[in-house]
Amino acid sequence: MSTKPSKRFEYSQHPHIEARKSQDPSQPDPFDAKPKSLNDRIGFAITKSVGTMWAAYIFIALTLVSLPAVIISGDPVLIIAWIAQTFLQLVLLPVIIVGQNIQAAAAEKRATLTYQDAAAVLEEAIKIQKHLDHPDQYLESLSTRLEQLEVNKPKTK
Repeated sequence: MSTKPSKRFEYSQHPHIEARKSQDPSQPDPFDAKPKSLNDRIGFAITKSVGTMWAAYIFIALTLVSLPAVIISGDPVLIIAWIAQTFLQLVLLPVIIVGQNIQAAAAEKRATLTYQDAAAVLEEAIKIQKHLDHPDQYLESLSTRLEQLEVNKPKTK
C-alpha cells in the first residue's frame, strides 16, 4: 500500500509582497515627512531653527537681559517667576527639541535597519523555498519509482 502524500506543497507569496511590488514609485509615499504646504514649510523651518543649541544660547543671552532688574528688585516671587517663566521656558524649549531630534534620528536609523533586515529575511526565505524544491522533486521521483517497483514486484504465495 502506498503512503504517498495526497498533495505536493505549492509555494505562494504573501499578498503583501505582491502589493509592494505593484506600488507606483511615482506616487507620493504616505510616510514621507517632507512639508508640503506653505504652512508646513514655515512651521518646519521655525522648528528646525529653534531646535538647535545655537537657539538655546541666544535664548540664554536674551533671558539674561532682564536678570539684573529682577535681582535688583529683590522680590523672591519675581525671581522665581523669572526662572520659571523666562529662563526655563525659553532655554529648555530648544534643548528639548535638540534631544528629540537626536532620538528621532536614532529611531529612524533603527527603523531603516529593521526594514532592511526584514527584506533580507524575506529574500532568504524565498531562497530556502527554492532550495527545498529540489529535494521535494527528488523525493517525488523516488516515491514514483518505489510505487512502480511495488506494482511490478512478482507476487509470492
